[in-house]
Amino acid sequence: MSKKKVAVAMSGGVDSSVAAALLREKGYEVMGMTLDLGIGHEKAHPGADTVRLAREAAEQIGIPHRTVDAEREFEAGVIENFCREYARGRTPNPCIRCNRLIKFGMLWEAARSLGAAFLATGHHARIDRDPERGIYRLLKGNDQAKDQSYFLFVLGQEQLARTLFPIGGLRKTEVRAKAEALKVGAAGRAESQEICFIPDNDYLAFLRARSPEAFLPGLILDVAGNRLGGHSGIIGFTVGQRRGLGIAAPQPLYVLELRHRDNAVVVGPADQLLRRELVASEVRWIDGNPPDKPFSCRAKIRYRHREAEAEVFPQARGAAQVVFHAPQRAISPGQAVVFYSGDEVLGGGVIDKVLSE
Repeated sequence: MSKKKVAVAMSGGVDSSVAAALLREKGYEVMGMTLDLGIGHEKAHPGADTVRLAREAAEQIGIPHRTVDAEREFEAGVIENFCREYARGRTPNPCIRCNRLIKFGMLWEAARSLGAAFLATGHHARIDRDPERGIYRLLKGNDQAKDQSYFLFVLGQEQLARTLFPIGGLRKTEVRAKAEALKVGAAGRAESQEICFIPDNDYLAFLRARSPEAFLPGLILDVAGNRLGGHSGIIGFTVGQRRGLGIAAPQPLYVLELRHRDNAVVVGPADQLLRRELVASEVRWIDGNPPDKPFSCRAKIRYRHREAEAEVFPQARGAAQVVFHAPQRAISPGQAVVFYSGDEVLGGGVIDKVLSE
């Protein structure tokens, strides 16, 4: 009996291409699917030619390919949110929102309508079933340098039950070797580290073109409220930023806080970037059950940030307070905080507030 039908989210890159090839080798009925986000029509875009590259990869592997028009949904759910969050003085992570709304939301619905039992992606992460607890677990990918579990804490039991991560157990070098053996065109292609909808990774130019009304002049202050200079809009700053302040000072100054209500940028020396406590909102738990008491874990405040020991205090209405054992640098509202126990992702949420010591 042939195995079930799997839709693979394909971008034309090496990871998703190898994921599709591996599933085909295992006997699944595989179909490639690519989201047309409406951003690949200019060569300057990181997402340019995604649909074409994915179609070519599917042909090389020998599987059918379909394109799903997601331009309107991506614009409303991801890009507009990205601009609103920056205008509020926050630093959003659009990939996490895209995973929840588009890849594992809209794309899954399209795949299911075509008879797919599973949706597979090229994420470096793993899923297993815990027989004792009767739940699916989200785990880090075996290649710690490429692990993408941070972006996937939004997945719950329903999504994990129908999701496959075929390359999660492989190191990146093994993925590339497999692509070369299969003669998949993506084998030697460089990885993009950019956000797919921002040309040339120029955030400021993108935001200025999309939200010119958000560039309101205001004051740059120190922590005591003294005026040090002026700015052309808090939308152009992020917590931890040093360059572009235009302030002469005896020591380097960094952005400590963006006060949306006052339209003010607060700056100070590097040691003032260190904080131990934050409050997260929109907290999700992989097992679907919010903890009823505080617990210890390791938490990560940015994708490239090192995990740190912390205590998590669940609160009402999907919130949680996180207290780190050691101060963390440049905790940024809008980013995600993700909780780990070893390789297992417990959950995570959006950083809402950074608390002073």
